[in-house]
Amino acid sequence: MNSPVIKFMMVGVLSFQFYSLTAQIDLSKYEIGLQGAAFVYQGDLTPERFGAFKTLKPGFGLLISRIVSPVFSIQFNGMFGKLYADDAKYASPEYRQQRNFAFTTPVKEFSLKGVWNVLGKNNYRHGFSPYLFAGAGLSFLKISKDYSKMNTNIFSAESDVQAGLNEDNTRSLPRVLAVIPAGAGVRYSLSEKFSVFVETGYRFMFTDYLDGFSKSVNPKQNDHYHTTSLGLIYSFGKKDKLGCPAMKY
Repeated sequence: MNSPVIKFMMVGVLSFQFYSLTAQIDLSKYEIGLQGAAFVYQGDLTPERFGAFKTLKPGFGLLISRIVSPVFSIQFNGMFGKLYADDAKYASPEYRQQRNFAFTTPVKEFSLKGVWNVLGKNNYRHGFSPYLFAGAGLSFLKISKDYSKMNTNIFSAESDVQAGLNEDNTRSLPRVLAVIPAGAGVRYSLSEKFSVFVETGYRFMFTDYLDGFSKSVNPKQNDHYHTTSLGLIYSFGKKDKLGCPAMKY
């Protein structure tokens, strides 16, 4: 048997194995998506109750979903953006422009979430569909804090702020933090294949050093962040009944 025949047979065998593997995956239950997002810091360096919207930063995200039932799916998310806050952005209370603390950090977040389709429309890709989600993940950070513009005539070496800052400077800043993302959104099906969505997700965190400061600001309250996203989802395969019995006529 000559070598071209052997090569042809090998290609045939490999092609069959690849087909057999992919045939076992029900692609109709999988979705992928892309989203643009606004990252908003919420912590000690902003007086705004719902976060530092004056210093929000853009980002983006990728998602892969596995539909489990008409009401439930599992979703893997990767979110990439930046967090930033600056005391000097706020005229009130007046001490912020004298304290002049600021920070910035890139954010790379990876999470696994459960998504509850409120109307049970995972297998019915038409119209609007509200949903809730919650999960767990990790945020990878590189925090850079800045206190070089602090007015030392106001905040002298004897002040509580300076004493707290001295203690903060002895702390190693976190590079990886656990997060619990939770939120809500609404999805609209443009067709059987494509849907658009908008959602807001809050990140519960367990640190007061997301911004690099704690003892010098408010050590009694942890820092957090949240995102608001607009995105597009592509659904693989044909619409799947997800285990529903076939209708007989």
